[in-house]
Amino acid sequence: MKIVADSAIPFLEGVMEPYADVVYIPGNKICHDDIIDADAMMIRTRTHCNAELLEGTSVKFIATATIGTDHIDFPYCDSHGIVVRNAPGCNAGGVMEYVFSALYGLASRKAINLEGDTIGIVGVGHVGSLIERMALALGFRVLKCDPPRAAAEGPFGFCDLEYLLKNSQVVTMHTPLDETTRGMADSHFFDLMQPGAFFINASRGEVVCDDALKAAMPKLGPVIIDTWNNEPNIDKELMDMVDIATPHIAGYSYQGKQNGTAAAVRAVAHYFGFQELFEFYPKAEFPENEAVKLDLKGLRQGEIAAVFQYNYPIFTDDFMFRLEPENFEKLRSEYKYRREVFID
Repeated sequence: MKIVADSAIPFLEGVMEPYADVVYIPGNKICHDDIIDADAMMIRTRTHCNAELLEGTSVKFIATATIGTDHIDFPYCDSHGIVVRNAPGCNAGGVMEYVFSALYGLASRKAINLEGDTIGIVGVGHVGSLIERMALALGFRVLKCDPPRAAAEGPFGFCDLEYLLKNSQVVTMHTPLDETTRGMADSHFFDLMQPGAFFINASRGEVVCDDALKAAMPKLGPVIIDTWNNEPNIDKELMDMVDIATPHIAGYSYQGKQNGTAAAVRAVAHYFGFQELFEFYPKAEFPENEAVKLDLKGLRQGEIAAVFQYNYPIFTDDFMFRLEPENFEKLRSEYKYRREVFID
């Protein structure tokens, strides 16, 4: 059998070769001719799996080593018998670390007191749930907006978007991208936010209307953007206006990449019956890459900021991105994965 894999998926080389012929290609370069005789694909978000790519090929299975699936045309795949699996929650810890490193880092730089603040989490899946847990441990109040979860679990513990925006000093976006979330952060959204509130987007760029965000900048407090419309050809005017800009690397932790690759390998293994890989998990290459447990109890805001910056100096990523925004994809593909942090 034949597998076509994104060459940027870490820890993958050599794993599938005992079971299949594996061809490695940069994700944004994979084309129809490459997969015409492939049985499976192992991809990331840069490979758009639609009719143009898949029609007339022998692909039966697609494993994406990512949480997001908006790069996959599910109606086409379903109607053509192509099975798709993703990696739910794989990079949640990395995104959580990104959010709090950015939040505390900018609060320190701008002398903003976070005591008693409310964090509004829009989208409370794997990532949002970890952010909720860390926020509560740090003494924040938390508001949660997640209509699908509220419908499934009942309204207790959730609120509507308008209430969240009006009552949060920090608004952080963690929704999937679909027709209900595309463009949700529009002019009305920003009108409802409190003056001086933080705005963080580490979900998908397309959930934000760039022009609306730029118009709202004089009202808002610090703005942190990791995901952008039209990647890699981002709005450089917006980049110049925000306080932290990074090239879609919020989830680029060492553990996140281990988790994503493990999920993709296991999915392929279960579909094709490669029993030896059913429990596959990449080994950590160096002890210093292991996740770090934090004890933040009793620390003052500045001390907490120092702990987060020590483990993830986010301003370095911001600086490197601003030096060469035209190299968006290169910065992502050559990114040095950071270790995650966690609490009990």
